[in-house]
Amino acid sequence: MSTSVITGHSTHTLDHLFQTLIVPQAAQLDRDPMSLHKAFQELGRHGLLGLKVAKQGGGQGWNSEAVYRFTEQLARYSGALVFLQSQHQRCAQELWNSDNLELKQTYLQGAIAGDIGLGVGFSHLRRAQQPILAKETAGGYMFNGTVPWITGFGIFEHWMLAAQLPDGRAVFVLAPFHPVKGSLAFSEPMELAALGSTQTVTATLQDWFAPEKLVLDVKPAGWIQQADMGYPLTHNFFALGCAQGGLDILKRAQSSVFPEIGEAYGRLTHEVCRCRKATYGTLKNPSEERLRLRAWAIELAVRCGHGAVIVSRGAANFAGHPAQRVYREALAFSVSGQSNGGMRASLARIL
Repeated sequence: MSTSVITGHSTHTLDHLFQTLIVPQAAQLDRDPMSLHKAFQELGRHGLLGLKVAKQGGGQGWNSEAVYRFTEQLARYSGALVFLQSQHQRCAQELWNSDNLELKQTYLQGAIAGDIGLGVGFSHLRRAQQPILAKETAGGYMFNGTVPWITGFGIFEHWMLAAQLPDGRAVFVLAPFHPVKGSLAFSEPMELAALGSTQTVTATLQDWFAPEKLVLDVKPAGWIQQADMGYPLTHNFFALGCAQGGLDILKRAQSSVFPEIGEAYGRLTHEVCRCRKATYGTLKNPSEERLRLRAWAIELAVRCGHGAVIVSRGAANFAGHPAQRVYREALAFSVSGQSNGGMRASLARIL
């Protein structure tokens, strides 16, 4: 739905890659963590896992618009893969921005190549009651509590752990994504309605010690709330890509016997294009309007996914059917990374 150029990869080239790599196994990527892991590694082989890392750091150094267009395209074909790689891209970005040169030298190039997978666990910083806390001690930091959501268990080797310090600041460290006897444990992967193959778990930490050499950053108090005030667009494009996945199914179902399908496809396509145009139009001027646009994108993902279910008839009840997958992804992207402002905007949209 776009003809703009993404640095190093035209949208046509990316679409061809995704059609070849992802579309034939989209259902399998939704169910099988091993297949998802291999697809993740393929992104690395094609130079697509260091998008937010500057070129001097070995990454692609794409600007925000290019990253958003990539995210939107990938979300169109696989919610599981776009969500998994977004966790990795975020951690790679933090690693690049870190002052810890030893960590960069050890992990950054492997992360860019997809040889090392990196998860994240920091969304809990939005909570009024923190489930995990850290305190500074000799030579590093001690962590106690739980991290409710971490994606990529069994796929990623490390994850970015964040916890609040007594003074309100947040310390970010690179933690192993495997149990450490007596101090770091992980739950079984959650049985999620959507994106289950991404292997999301809860971590429990009891006096787990991270030495200074594992510290990525210490961010000021209220950092995540301030970041949310920048109204990041990643989740908008998850939903917009998902909506286009639903439209693809509607398009294929068009028939002279049911002209209503073509009419629904045309009207929804027009509305998705309007939402996309408005969303890209906010790139230079972040504002609360992005929350309203996200609510619109979520609504479109749900409507397009529901339309895909309806035209697929009873077959949409099969767990591996594309319409079933897209509709479940629309559910997941309705709440992924949700702030209080995002919830209010979505509720206002449906009233």
